[in-house]
Amino acid sequence: KENVDVKPKILPLPNGPYYLINDMQPKVVYNLQNFKGEPLSTTVGTALCRCGGSKNKPFCDGTHNVIRFSSANKTLENDDIKKIVIKDKRRDYPGKEITVHDNRKICSHAAECVNNLSSVFKLGSRPWINPDASKMNVIIVVVRRCPSGALSYSIDGVEYRDPEEQRNPTVTVLKNGPYHITGGIELIGENIQFGEGASKEHYLLCRCGASENKPFCDGAHKSSNFNDG
Repeated sequence: KENVDVKPKILPLPNGPYYLINDMQPKVVYNLQNFKGEPLSTTVGTALCRCGGSKNKPFCDGTHNVIRFSSANKTLENDDIKKIVIKDKRRDYPGKEITVHDNRKICSHAAECVNNLSSVFKLGSRPWINPDASKMNVIIVVVRRCPSGALSYSIDGVEYRDPEEQRNPTVTVLKNGPYHITGGIELIGENIQFGEGASKEHYLLCRCGASENKPFCDGAHKSSNFNDG
C-alpha cells in the first residue's frame, strides 16, 4: 500500500541508472549482519535503465558499464559538430484572454500541441504560438497535455502550471520513449537543473541515453530510433 505521507524520489546515478526510491527510511536487510552481529539497513529501490542498452528494459542490467555510458551532456567546446544551442529561457505569448508560456529547452517534441491544435501552435511561424487563434478553453486542454512541462498558461495574471487535482506519484514507461513522471516525484542528486518555468509535478526523463539535456528528455529517442523491445 502506498505511504501517502512519503513521496517517492528519483536519484539519477552518475553514468548509471535512475534509482527509484519509494521510502527513504532504511530498512533492515534480513539475514545480513556486520562482524559485531548487528543488523544492517539500507533503503530499498528499483534501478531503471537510462543508457538505452539494457536487455531487461525498463530495469537496469548493468549494460551502462559495458558500453561506458556517460550521463554528461556534450558541450560546444568538446563537440566537433556544430549544433543549434537552445537557450534555457521561458517566453510569453500573450493573447486577449490567455497567455501561453513556453520553454523550448525542456521540450521533448512529443508534438501534443502541434498535432492537436495546429491553428495556435505553428512550428516555423513567428511567433510560433498565437493564443488568439482558438478558444481559451480549447487551448487550456491542449497545454495541459504537454508531458514535459515546457508549456503552461496564465489567465488574468495567474499562472496555471500543474493540474488542479493532485495526482498519485507515478512513473510511466512510454513505448519507445522516455519515463513520464507525474504526481510530483522529487528528483534528487547533484547538478539537477529544471528549466526556467519548468514543472516539478510532471516531467520526462531520458531513457534512450542520447538526450543532450540529461537527465531530461529532448526527443532524441526519435532521431536515434530507440526501441525498447
